[in-house]
Amino acid sequence: MTAAAHDTRSRSVVEAMGVVLHDAGGPGDADPQVLLGLALRRNPRRAQLLVSQVLGKHVPTDPRLVRAAGLLLGARVADVLDGRTPRPLPVDALHAAVAGDRDAAAALHADAVDSSATAHDVAVLGFAETATALGHCVAEALGADYLHSTRRPVAGVATAGGFTEEHSHATDHLLLPTDPAFLSAPRPLVLVDDELSTGRTAFNTIAALHRAAPRERYVLAALVDSRPPGSRLVDDVAALGARLDVVSLARASIELPADLTERAEALRAAIDARTDPGNPVHRGPDVPRVLLTDLGWPQPTPAGGRHGFGPADHARLAAELPGLAAALASATGLHPGGRTLVLGTEELMAVPLRLAQELADAGHDVVFSTTTRSPAVVADDPGYALTSGITFPAHDDPADGPGPRYAYNVGRPGVAGWDHVLVVVDPPADTPALDAGLLAALAARTHALTVVVTP
Repeated sequence: MTAAAHDTRSRSVVEAMGVVLHDAGGPGDADPQVLLGLALRRNPRRAQLLVSQVLGKHVPTDPRLVRAAGLLLGARVADVLDGRTPRPLPVDALHAAVAGDRDAAAALHADAVDSSATAHDVAVLGFAETATALGHCVAEALGADYLHSTRRPVAGVATAGGFTEEHSHATDHLLLPTDPAFLSAPRPLVLVDDELSTGRTAFNTIAALHRAAPRERYVLAALVDSRPPGSRLVDDVAALGARLDVVSLARASIELPADLTERAEALRAAIDARTDPGNPVHRGPDVPRVLLTDLGWPQPTPAGGRHGFGPADHARLAAELPGLAAALASATGLHPGGRTLVLGTEELMAVPLRLAQELADAGHDVVFSTTTRSPAVVADDPGYALTSGITFPAHDDPADGPGPRYAYNVGRPGVAGWDHVLVVVDPPADTPALDAGLLAALAARTHALTVVVTP
């Protein structure tokens, strides 16, 4: 038996991994040990998975905290663009909200909305899949045009560019703006990701865009900047002839054991050996659909930033969201006392987040998370970030072929931990495979289940 395998029996998984996060930020920064949890990837490119507690991807989270984190990041970007030192964060409120204080989340969100920056003539680019809603919030704070990368080609929309995410499970990103000027205009470009580890993805993107349309300035914004000491990212961009500023809510240094790969292999094997696969999932009853277009969706607002989302779209959606969320609550039979999960699907994060946030503001007990392409290890273990998970087939006929998808921390089969789950999809993802896969798996975890379909 290897030392790592023995550790899984004598110590927690996180302890046995040997990965340690250190706070490398300054006064006014958040603590990365609060913002991040740890898990194991099922990915040979990188063993550790840093699980954000404020992103709403792997961990069901108060949507007001998720949106507040994005708006606060956008406000810090505005400070840098305007030549100011990034403003101190409301650290106590932020940390309290992460700990589950819903009053702190509500106050943090209200303050973040009130302190949103004035309009800036910049373009904001979010990275799929994890940062699509985060980038949306940053663009909203800046009053700026927004686009997120995508892994879904769309008929009739020309590809304006692309790049590779080297460590990711799904590496290829496409850029599909309907307005070619989004990428060609020489204004500053703000790139948004959830976590900055090596900077290779950011540099790949900047280098590709700079070859096609050079500009003088880039800003890279992330919830947590965990680049190793001596990172040359800023210097490498300078060598292209441009300036790069890096902005984050927290800065971390990561201590990795020399034998992390071997530890991870042993831990995965030990966890898989002791994990109960559970009962097979059978298709449940037909799940009702609610169309947002029937509830007053504000046309011509797009349902996300895959092809571009401008300040007028932000304003139009913000004006109509309270009424739209109220109509959704009525149509689905939500009641304030029930525990509700609003579950986005892969890149479709921004609209589910805003609906969940409006429901929370209206008094509903709501959390928000999203399905993902990223395979990770699930372990019901103290301090481990992913305590449950489901695996299901892709349901949007992806161009790169069929494959498994995942949803984490949504509960155990046969335990109805939710009173209602709202699964938000766009029309290409509302397929029979959705019913047979994700919805069938969720049916055993909730008393009620509804599919919400965007335009």
